Amino acid sequence: MKLLIAMLMDGIIYASWLFVIAAGLTLIYGVMKILNMAHGSFYAIGAYAGASLVGFYLSGGYPPWGAYLMLLAAALSGGIIVGLLVERGLLRFMYGRDEVVMILVTYAVLLILEDVIKLTWGVDAYFAYQPYTLLGRTRIAGLSFANYDIALILVSALICFLLWWGLNRTRQGKLLQAVIHDRDTAAFLGIKVTRMFTITFVIGAVLGAFAGALTAPGISVMPGIGVEVIILAFAVVVIGGLGSVGGALMGALIVGLARSASVHLYPDAELFVIYGVMAVVLAFRPQGLFAMATARKI
Repeated sequence: MKLLIAMLMDGIIYASWLFVIAAGLTLIYGVMKILNMAHGSFYAIGAYAGASLVGFYLSGGYPPWGAYLMLLAAALSGGIIVGLLVERGLLRFMYGRDEVVMILVTYAVLLILEDVIKLTWGVDAYFAYQPYTLLGRTRIAGLSFANYDIALILVSALICFLLWWGLNRTRQGKLLQAVIHDRDTAAFLGIKVTRMFTITFVIGAVLGAFAGALTAPGISVMPGIGVEVIILAFAVVVIGGLGSVGGALMGALIVGLARSASVHLYPDAELFVIYGVMAVVLAFRPQGLFAMATARKI
């Protein structure tokens, strides 16, 4: 029983982290049809900015609880600034190009941002463990879990709800759905498609940076974390279906539970199991489990 609870909790915690990362990636693709390779760099920037702000804040002797506000501020400032610079400074000149070209462009942005990160923060590891340990731990069925990880599940659920509510219950969300289904018709009806692209890309960048900021207290922040994360995020969105937020949620749960089962039952297969699941899904459903239906134009 303890093993089952440990597998479920570890899988759900890992899935929550994966969903926060993958949500921004799949949202950008769903609206803009851009497979954003630079999303991993947004994650890394959020992690570095979060670790730096937390360290600066706590070194001043301020109340420890304010460190969580520093993580949020790092995600918002990093995501908005970098998202606007990339979208307004580069991508807006590339709209209408082939998807392969856009992949190459965003991959170039990834390489550039990785060097910018090294120039800004150096190559030494950053640590911001205080927010992780501050919440303490909880015992469930005799097993100890960090309250910070449990809070991550709640944060992930809140982000999922806000994305659903924003897309389905607000005027801007419904306009955005019109752009998703047919951007040419949406532009003809007076919807400012380029403005929608900018808003979407910035939201996606903030989600990526937010995932990095949330992760910073639990890891050593060092060069290369963005490249590692983007591979996992691609696996999640491919399994769930590119462009589907619900698919990203289910893909994250599948990957998280599969990885947790592997770690507890057969650790040697941990690196293989994620890509094994992706290969099985794509063999039977190449478009992903929950890919959005596309209208056939005549």
